[in-house]
Amino acid sequence: MGSSSSMTSHCFVVVTLSLLYVTTTYGQLSQNFYAENCPVLERIVQTEVSGALSAEKRMGASLLRLFFHDCFVQGCDGSVLLNDAPDSERDADANANSLRGFDVIDAIKTKVETNCPGVVSCADILALATREAVVELGGPSWTLLLGRRDSTTSSKKLAEDNLPGPSSSLDGLVTAFANKGFTPTELVALSGAHTIGMAKCEFADEGQVRPECNLDSLAMTALDLQTPEVFDNTYYDDLMRNQGLLHSDNVLITDSTLNSLVSTYNSNPALFNADFSAAMNKLSEVGLLTGDEGQIRLNCNKVNVN
Repeated sequence: MGSSSSMTSHCFVVVTLSLLYVTTTYGQLSQNFYAENCPVLERIVQTEVSGALSAEKRMGASLLRLFFHDCFVQGCDGSVLLNDAPDSERDADANANSLRGFDVIDAIKTKVETNCPGVVSCADILALATREAVVELGGPSWTLLLGRRDSTTSSKKLAEDNLPGPSSSLDGLVTAFANKGFTPTELVALSGAHTIGMAKCEFADEGQVRPECNLDSLAMTALDLQTPEVFDNTYYDDLMRNQGLLHSDNVLITDSTLNSLVSTYNSNPALFNADFSAAMNKLSEVGLLTGDEGQIRLNCNKVNVN
């Protein structure tokens, strides 16, 4: 009886400490954080993203890339949106004249501020818009904790130090993702984001022949040869055919274990969707700011002036 009581007390302490850790780490974050103080938030996001994708399907990929480039630097804190200071993330080589979707986030923010002033962070808007864009293009959804705060800083150097590029080696990719807590399996799953969108021909891997690239290296070409406007698993079919556009795509099949995973995702779209969702959920919780750690920017491009 004493042993059972001791075990019960021990379990209670462990559970209590676990809950304390979650509360300390995530503050008051929850999936329904804005249910009472901004119930129209998700409807606004859906309407604006749907309109943007109706005008240009490629915008879905642009929002997904914008979110990735935000989370991979200082965490999912909206720091990539800042442009009111020199040497911001926007100025990094991987971002300058390349990142898109800022106007969509600004449009959402404007409507949200009209309905719920000073309540919703830009970081949460970017996270929600990205998920909505993937779903609109036929992809899976994932769980999002909301209530994060916006960063007051943005660093060009951190962006250049942390973001992998189109010519990254396999070792470089594995290291870059491991530094953010991701496994090689999650690297392959997240690379599936290249099933939508386009890239400049100048970044095409050697030997990748695309007719539109013959005369202009600055021309745009699809990352996914088959269904570039649909979020599916055909990206992996391209890889199996040695037709990945970027060097950072093609190196995934040079490792036997990762090559096997590419083949599995190619033949099992349900597994890819599940693994992509899980990886995106994990990505969305990297480096979150809560409470006094950040602010709710009134303009996503600028830090609030006290």
